[in-house]
Amino acid sequence: MPSPNVAVEMPTSENNRDRPSPAPQPEKPIPALVRARIWIVRTFLVLIIRCFSLSGLFLFGRAFGSVEYFIDYRRRRRVRRELRDMFKDEFPPAWHRKMAWRYFMRIRCDKMFYTIMDRIPRAKLMNRIKMKGRKHIEGALAQNKGAYVALCHFGSFHVAGLLGALLGYDIVGVRDPKESHVRRYIGRKYRETFPEVAKMRLFYSGAFPREIYRQFQSGGIVASLLDVGRRRDDHLKTCPVQIFGETREFLTGPVQMAFRAGAPILQAFVVSRKNFYYQLLVTPVLYKPTGNEDETKIVPDIVQIYATGVEQFARQHPDHLMNI
Repeated sequence: MPSPNVAVEMPTSENNRDRPSPAPQPEKPIPALVRARIWIVRTFLVLIIRCFSLSGLFLFGRAFGSVEYFIDYRRRRRVRRELRDMFKDEFPPAWHRKMAWRYFMRIRCDKMFYTIMDRIPRAKLMNRIKMKGRKHIEGALAQNKGAYVALCHFGSFHVAGLLGALLGYDIVGVRDPKESHVRRYIGRKYRETFPEVAKMRLFYSGAFPREIYRQFQSGGIVASLLDVGRRRDDHLKTCPVQIFGETREFLTGPVQMAFRAGAPILQAFVVSRKNFYYQLLVTPVLYKPTGNEDETKIVPDIVQIYATGVEQFARQHPDHLMNI
């Protein structure tokens, strides 16, 4: 599985299209103690499911998240500060406390579900993850130029990649060379359990875009996050957007690649619901390149439309913060 905290961050220069991609970086082995710890956690969570069902695990996750909310005051303060930065003085302090508490419960449940998705029977798993707006992605792919799906740091976006793969879509994932041992361990388990996930191609962030263009040309899907909190390299291209009443810098590289490949551009969000039910929302096509547009003018407009969509989703689901 692609790392949930990685966006496609690649050079967009025309001269880089034909340059060879750098050799994949060898993965560092996962320490035995880390593997043992993750195994114990996974075994414990599966035991809860067998004794009390997924609904019981959901209640346990909410209780665990509530305890974290009360004892982890540093993180609680960071969540409230993030909410204040977004919503300013629109809501009273009680609202911020409530949303922070809901954040702790939701993020704990999402992490538990992410940790053991490969241990859930496929039929039960697919029954809990639904896609709304599938016609939009199908219509985009019918153009035979691939599709770019822009995700964001709100909601459990890792579910989007898993669902897309299980539904049979050809998806390219991007991974961070420095991603945690836990994510690499869980990713291995996904690939061992789900043949569709094993077929997903994973690129390291910072690679040259040649393979991304090939993915579009083959009619596949490229998905990434544009609202990164930090730039990993000075060569990455960004543009200013207006979001939550302030100016921020969002990535433009993935949009530029889709634009040049003629791939339709869409946006998607993941909503966490009660008892580990998830909804993947796919928007209508944000933009369909025709080949006659001025890229320098159109790309910033597309990224601004994306940013507006992110703000709208965040206002509807303020507890769906992820990058804290």
